[in-house]
Formats: sequence, C-alpha cells, structure tokens
Amino acid sequence: MDEKKTGGKRSLSRRDVLWGAGAAGAAAGSTVATAHAAPPEPPRREALEALTAREADALEAFCARLIPTDAAGPGAREARAAYYIDRALAGALASSREAYRTGLTALDERARSAHGSAFAQLSPELQNAVLTDTETRDADFFALVRAHTLQGMFSDPYYGGNANFIGWDMIGYPGVRLAAAAELQKMNPQIKPTHQSAFDFPMFNRAGANPAASGPPAPHDMDMPRPVGGAGSAKQ
Repeated sequence: MDEKKTGGKRSLSRRDVLWGAGAAGAAAGSTVATAHAAPPEPPRREALEALTAREADALEAFCARLIPTDAAGPGAREARAAYYIDRALAGALASSREAYRTGLTALDERARSAHGSAFAQLSPELQNAVLTDTETRDADFFALVRAHTLQGMFSDPYYGGNANFIGWDMIGYPGVRLAAAAELQKMNPQIKPTHQSAFDFPMFNRAGANPAASGPPAPHDMDMPRPVGGAGSAKQ
C-alpha cells in the first residue's frame, strides 16, 4: 500500500480508496494540494432520469471526493459516475432511490448546518469533513454511494459511466477481447487498450440490452462494502 507522511498525518493514495480503505479519509489525504481551491465548475448538465438537479449536484460532488481528480489522472467526475448512478436509479437500482433521496437531503443539511452552504458549494476540504462525518453517522448510505461510484467508474461504458474508458485506463484493464493471440499470453505483455465496449462486438446484442433496466454486476472482488437494500444485485 502506498503511504507517506505529511505533517505527521498519514496520506493515502487513490489506490487505497479503490481497495477498501476509508474513502473520506483517503480523499482528504489525496487532495492536500487542492484543499483550499474553489470547487471545479460543474460540467454541462445532461438530462436526469431519477435525481433532481439538487440531488445530482450533491451526488456528483460526493463521487468526486471518493475518487478525486489529481496528479494521477481524472476521477469519478470525468468518468461520469454520478450520471451512471442517476441512470441506474431509474432502472436496475430503483430500490435505492429512496435511500438516495433521504441520504442526499441529510448530506446537504449536514453541510449547511456545519458550514452554511449546500454540500456541492463547499471547498474540497470542507466536503471531506462532511463526508467523514457522514461515514460515521450514516455508514450504510456512505457504503451505498461508494459501491455505486465504483460501479460507475469501472463498469462497461455502455451503462453510462467509465466515460472515455477512464476507469479501465486507471487500473490498466485493456478492454474486452474475444480471443488472445500468442503474444498476449506471454508474461507481462504490453497490451494496447481496445477502448471498446462489450456491446461494440456483434456477438453482444446492443438492441436487446436495456441499460435502464439492467446494470453491471457489483465488482465483488474489490473488497468493498455491500450495498444495502438489495441494490447492486441486478444481472446483465
């Protein structure tokens, strides 16, 4: 595990976030250089399918603190993890819609009570503080958003997240291949990413797949907290 000391405090890398460390603490450690910077300008709003605009703003800021944009590269904001979640809440993750409504409302109330502004309007440093408090007060909701953020970061782009294959590039996943040539079966081969969705291949029926009604399976091998309320159990 990557680790360094900063002012007597332990600083965690983004790898720690992805492999099971406390996400809010990791976000705080990985954003020392930008802690006092203003929040980034929100991207152009796409049509929402389940969330309200206020909820989407709070969720996008939440996802961006879990996997932040930093010197290592783009994060959950650029990968459109929040867009994936909104899309899935209208279909495969519909059972979690109420949890998001109450959880995001409480997140904003917590931010306003402690710092006088909605969560999305706070600096990254203050957002980290609110999320640390949320992880303690509402662990189930925190784990739910973290699980779905990971899905939106690393699932097939067809489902709305992992935009421009940001997540796959981050972990070195070269993409879907229907066959592996001899040179790809060598030890430590240099594999060029395909940057293709599974549904770009003719054998997968894009017309028959409905991303609003189905979703990627939860990445259980990533040692992450299981979602509550049966969310994340949808099958492809």
